[in-house]
Amino acid sequence: MTLQQIHYAITISEQGSFNKASEVLYISQPSLTEAVRELEKELGIIIFYRSGKGVTLTSDGVEFISYARELYRQYEVISERYGENSALKKKFAVSTQHYSFAVKSFVELVRQLSTDEYEFAIREVRTQKVIDDVSTLKSEVGILYLSDFNSSILTKLLRTNKLEFHELITCDAYVYLWKGHPLAKNKSIRFDELIGYPSLSFEQGGSGSMYFDEEILSNNHYPRTIKATDRATMLNLMVGLNGYTLCSGIICEELNGSDFAAIPFEPDSGHPGSKMKIGYITKKNIHLSRVGKMYIEELKKYLGVKDGDN
Repeated sequence: MTLQQIHYAITISEQGSFNKASEVLYISQPSLTEAVRELEKELGIIIFYRSGKGVTLTSDGVEFISYARELYRQYEVISERYGENSALKKKFAVSTQHYSFAVKSFVELVRQLSTDEYEFAIREVRTQKVIDDVSTLKSEVGILYLSDFNSSILTKLLRTNKLEFHELITCDAYVYLWKGHPLAKNKSIRFDELIGYPSLSFEQGGSGSMYFDEEILSNNHYPRTIKATDRATMLNLMVGLNGYTLCSGIICEELNGSDFAAIPFEPDSGHPGSKMKIGYITKKNIHLSRVGKMYIEELKKYLGVKDGDN
């Protein structure tokens, strides 16, 4: 088994087909197919199911790719540290819940580096996918939050996947809505004032998804709810339907525009408040790359976090 074969297998799993992978790797498809066949023979497993629509991982393949990414990531770290003249194009990826500050920090990072030298990726995905991506090292860093409600479930899930949570900032709950919303000029907003308006949330899917919700206070009962899959749709629903969502109050006007406001949520006896511990997750015992550390610094800079605050 060689690093080249491992790299080939990882690329095929990411591209979803031998044909696309061969284009990315600049090798012929027959050569790629033969390399993977030899790898599977040596390991004694089948890594990929082949079909006319492409390839998917077998159960053995899922486990193998997870270990392969971890091994190959260590190789890239060594190459980055000791192989300054290496022609290897370095990769850096982030998976995040739908946070504009995470995207803004990513933008600032990329501006400092060369896209000729690095291959960058940022993925706004479901909470479970954030965890999966970092667990398999598809992404080096993941951004999510913990609260009183979801902490025990997510902490257990992170531990099972050998991940660590690093807190950046703690936030109170805010109501995020359009500035033309009837409640937008309130100094604070109570739960009973929101009942007549649709609650917007990002679709999570899967079992136990309530604990994966990106919105704080998701365990409350909301008479009217609408699910969305991306930030642009969420913002359009705020304007078109006077919808709202419950969030950290950290907004980026540069990316989301200046037509939205975050109003403090006012808790009451029936609807207590909660705090969001926003942070990043990494694979346990895996040191951040230089670019990973730079990204965390950009996050801290944007959030106003000073070293030693957490």
